Amino acid sequence: MYEVEVKVRVDHDGVRARLADIDATRVRRVRQVDTYYDAPHRDFAETDEALRIRRETVAGDTNAAGNDEPRAADADGDGDGDTETKITYKGPLVEAESKTREEFETAVADGDAVEGIFEGLGFSPAATVEKDREFFSVDGYTVTLDDVARVGEFVEVEREAAEAEIESAREGAYAVLRKLRIDPDDQIRTSYLGLLLRSQDMPNNSSE
Repeated sequence: MYEVEVKVRVDHDGVRARLADIDATRVRRVRQVDTYYDAPHRDFAETDEALRIRRETVAGDTNAAGNDEPRAADADGDGDGDTETKITYKGPLVEAESKTREEFETAVADGDAVEGIFEGLGFSPAATVEKDREFFSVDGYTVTLDDVARVGEFVEVEREAAEAEIESAREGAYAVLRKLRIDPDDQIRTSYLGLLLRSQDMPNNSSE
């Protein structure tokens, strides 16, 4: 499957109001900490690939009315929800009109063990991207309000699609952006990792 995604840098306040106007369904809010890895056998910046470990913590449950209900405190007592860890591989971008990639992702039981496996095989941590994300559902698409540490605020519209459906999925994502009064022509195809490395004037050794 392919992840068809369009991303735009935009302030969230106006977008939240427009999401309410079009009766978008609020799904959940999470915090994600993504550690990206360099490979020992090829340069992911050159091949436009990405390998990451994602730790995602639910910030609150959403009830039917779309309000946050705090979860019981976890073992650390910080009041956040459970943390899930996933491994993700993303292939190169497949078109110029969106940020579409083939993606493979799976949950893992022990993130620390995966880190040890990666590093034992010669994969080295490249950078960490931290972001708070709020998810909404609109017309079969996921609309995400992203607040990325040291990078800024963005809106993503995405859905999964088979290869034959990429063009129609992209046009649908454009339509959702227009409903939110966001111009699809303002989209950014650079990954959050790339934007973070650029802001820190660091070499981009990996791609998202």
